[in-house]
Amino acid sequence: MHPTGEQIDLVAGATHAVVTEVGGGLRALEVDGRARVEDFDADAVPPMGAGMVLVPWPNRIAGARYAWCGQEYVLEVTEPARGHASHGFLRRRPWTVAGRAEDSVTLTAEVDPAWGWPGPLHVATTYAVDPTGLTVTHALTNTGDGDVPAALGAHPYLRVGDTPPADCTLTLAADRIVDVDDVLIPTGIRPVTADEDLRGGRRVADLTLDTCFGAAPGPDGVLGVLRAPDGRATVLWADADVRWVQVFTPDDLDGRGRAVAVEPMTCPPDALNSGTDLEVLAPGRTWRFSWGIAARDAA
Repeated sequence: MHPTGEQIDLVAGATHAVVTEVGGGLRALEVDGRARVEDFDADAVPPMGAGMVLVPWPNRIAGARYAWCGQEYVLEVTEPARGHASHGFLRRRPWTVAGRAEDSVTLTAEVDPAWGWPGPLHVATTYAVDPTGLTVTHALTNTGDGDVPAALGAHPYLRVGDTPPADCTLTLAADRIVDVDDVLIPTGIRPVTADEDLRGGRRVADLTLDTCFGAAPGPDGVLGVLRAPDGRATVLWADADVRWVQVFTPDDLDGRGRAVAVEPMTCPPDALNSGTDLEVLAPGRTWRFSWGIAARDAA
């Protein structure tokens, strides 16, 4: 058995993706024979969260504690160096394949209140490929009898084929930035300065970021573009419910050198304590939204 369970291949034209049973994550994506995300071996654990689905919250919860409707909840500390709970419950748990076709798969999982959540959530994630890329659709349903908080993020590292990410330019449709303290918990949100503004594009080699930005996409929903020097590009887009994006540029990802994660998120870090863009699901309500990765290569 692979560490990420069954490997599910999806194909449409020149697009090929691999989705994993454990974590319901994205292990690989190629369009026109070029990698569009940092992949990893089937026998490996996802490096630095590569491809994971982060639910029912992305990023960090300060001190692994939060309050909901007057009750305090305590979570498992999964980031011991800082004392936080990070990236939700489901990234290392097996999901269930609920339906599949040659070009799509739907995986489901349950959030158990016993883990420290105010109520149960049913989570369904559908990956669908087409000749230009991948669309990921998440549906979160409150299956309990009280209001439940919900949030979600994803953790793709973008690539443009064999071009080292350090040599590429990252453009980010974001106009605000989240300031954090020395353990990466938000202290405020403000407009980006000229030095922080990535809307005009910056070379990845010049970036050192583990930073949350407020999304400000245009009508096409594009949040980030990673462009190689030859003009070929990989695009990450999202629905309007994805209001935040984390950019992470580790110096070395699994021995490959500099990488760049562009992480779509529905809320900023520590939203369970701040309430910022935290979704509240009434009993029986389903919340559905999508994001995706596409090739936009120059002719």
